[in-house]
Amino acid sequence: MGVGVVRIACRPGRGPVGAGRTLRRVATPARAPRAQPTVLLKRLLVGRPFRTDRVRRTLLPKRIALPVFAADPLSSVAYAPAEILLTLSLAGAAAYVYAPWIAVAVVVVLLTVVASYRQNVYAYPSGGGDYEVATANLGRRPGLVVASALLVDYVLTVAVSVAAAVDHLASAIDFVGEHRVAVAVGIVVLLAAINLRGIRDSGLAFALPTYAFLVGMVALVGWGYTRVWLLGDELRAPSADLEVVGEGTVAGFALAFLLARAFSSGSVALTGVEAIANGVPEFRHPKSRNAAMVLLTVGLLSTTLMIGIVGLARLAHLQYVEDPARQIVGAGPDYEQPTVIAQLASTVFGGFTAGFALVLAATVLILALAANSAFNGFPMLGSILAQARYLPRQLHTRGDRLAFSNGILFLAVFAIVLIVAFHAQTTRLIQLYIVGVFVAFTVSQVGMVRHWNRLLRTERDATTRRRMHWSRVVNGFGAVLTGSVLLIVFATKFTHGAWISVVAMGLLYGMMVAIRRHYDRVARELDPTGVEPRLPSRNHAVVLVSTVHKPTLRAIAYAKATRPDTLTCLTVNVDETDTRRIQQQWEEHDIDVPLTVIESPYREITRPIVEYVKARRRDAPRDVVTVFIPEYVVGRWWEHLLHNQSALRIKTRLLFEPGVMVTSVPFQLASSSTLDLGRLDEALSRGPAPGPRSAREHPEGRPRPRDGDAGDRSDAGRAAGGSGAGGRLRVGASSRPPREGAPS
Repeated sequence: MGVGVVRIACRPGRGPVGAGRTLRRVATPARAPRAQPTVLLKRLLVGRPFRTDRVRRTLLPKRIALPVFAADPLSSVAYAPAEILLTLSLAGAAAYVYAPWIAVAVVVVLLTVVASYRQNVYAYPSGGGDYEVATANLGRRPGLVVASALLVDYVLTVAVSVAAAVDHLASAIDFVGEHRVAVAVGIVVLLAAINLRGIRDSGLAFALPTYAFLVGMVALVGWGYTRVWLLGDELRAPSADLEVVGEGTVAGFALAFLLARAFSSGSVALTGVEAIANGVPEFRHPKSRNAAMVLLTVGLLSTTLMIGIVGLARLAHLQYVEDPARQIVGAGPDYEQPTVIAQLASTVFGGFTAGFALVLAATVLILALAANSAFNGFPMLGSILAQARYLPRQLHTRGDRLAFSNGILFLAVFAIVLIVAFHAQTTRLIQLYIVGVFVAFTVSQVGMVRHWNRLLRTERDATTRRRMHWSRVVNGFGAVLTGSVLLIVFATKFTHGAWISVVAMGLLYGMMVAIRRHYDRVARELDPTGVEPRLPSRNHAVVLVSTVHKPTLRAIAYAKATRPDTLTCLTVNVDETDTRRIQQQWEEHDIDVPLTVIESPYREITRPIVEYVKARRRDAPRDVVTVFIPEYVVGRWWEHLLHNQSALRIKTRLLFEPGVMVTSVPFQLASSSTLDLGRLDEALSRGPAPGPRSAREHPEGRPRPRDGDAGDRSDAGRAAGGSGAGGRLRVGASSRPPREGAPS
């Protein structure tokens, strides 16, 4: 007959569910927290907590999912054309003629990636995206390569998008240009706060700016081409008459390399596509179909705007350079170059100030909010990796509003570090960009090809096989194309900053491997398979005494209640006067347990106790020693600094001793009643979810008795041995000097 696990449910105000009663789940009664200032501030910023069962209610409909996940790829059209133009400017103004063709090449790659990822969301709707595809089809190591690339890419998405928003805002407000780093950091903090409120609130917050941007861009491109093609107007951008100087004559291989570099810079328009594949679980049902529809819509909108803006820039003779002070004749070192969108809006709308303001404001907002795709994708991917034990388990925990709060905070911190390090300069940050996303693209598409090959080996239905063959062709072409782009990016951007991304990916890969090894090693050590639990031969109880007061008496009483084989009260002599006072109090209270005094000539407390406990274990290795430590429970933060410091050091040290159990015996002081226990419960419960547990218990819920254990155990006071009631033993400690840094 096997050993079972008994689960007991209690009704409020009643005892355990007894025989013949139905076991049912009992909800914990709600307890209204006190209106502490920090609680009010948290509720103001984050909102009231959601119940876990509300997670299904936060799933996104397509009208909300589109602005949430489309902000990144759509907003990239605000700076991708600018990156193409400023790269071409190195060859002089004549090189701008290649801009439309480079834009077409970027659009071809973008449409290919969109078509490829539509296959992904149907085949892998669980939200792992590129990581799940690579791991399932290529193995653990390629999956970790993709995961590290995506994590780096998400951080850069936030940094680049926010920096670009600051650039556009600086085109209208000089103050922003003078304090760009502080403004960028403030935007990241605001985004983190919005996302901490939960995905539904953040989705609603992003809907209006995204749709406003789409309306503004359609109006800008549509009215611009209408003026040129239908009304016959000649558009001239504010920079059209500037004299742009290149870096000399560029021809042959140098020109080809420059065009390749411009193409790789313009490929930032592809960023954000993978976030939709990673965010499939956030969609309403049917998840895959809705995600595929949003993916196609985003792809078509992005390509249309990309071609439209680059073409309109050429029609308006717009010029945009990498270094205005050096490349524009007559420009001083303080010259502030208006962004491409700002120049086009002022040119197309002319005197219509409201149109210019609408386009610029919508662009600034969507660039600031484009980071939301990363604030959705990074925490989700971090949760998946934490569940697979490649990242700390805290990243798998949902916060009050059902968002992965720890992942959001990690992303915000890393993005702020990049913004500060690169002074919120978009062009410098973009040099680090794209590498990660194209690594993920390429490995994912190779994995999808293997996925279809595996399914084709077993599928017999002709219609299904034709569909699989077509999907394999799409993913195969995507793998070849994105792999080629990745090589171009490496060749043209590695020395310009892309190497930083490669190093970061390598460090992340190594860290995830190390974390997984740690968790695996711990799991092997904790695995109970093949281990028969053995009861210790004897249990020696030791109560630590600093003075004779209520906590000490409670600890002695509790130690007696555990019925140990021996019971000893232990104090360390660091001051003769205090020790004599303790001995006198011991006799006055007529305590029937011997008091053992350990000499400590160097006034140490922790090491003499540890050596005493180790000596008890050394004499009988199969015995255990249980150390009872009386502790005060206080309610104010500053009281923690005044009490329990020695107890904390002793507990920390004893935890490293095998065969030693440490038991804290709390004594609640009056100040502990002022503590907001509801808030404390909330804070303590926000740890990682516990893993699966197993228990081997006695059928009646009691430990199995040892042989000969029934009724022949002596009284704890007599079992202490040696001396009678109130007896004292003095043990000499080592006379060697303390080790450097030892607690005293």
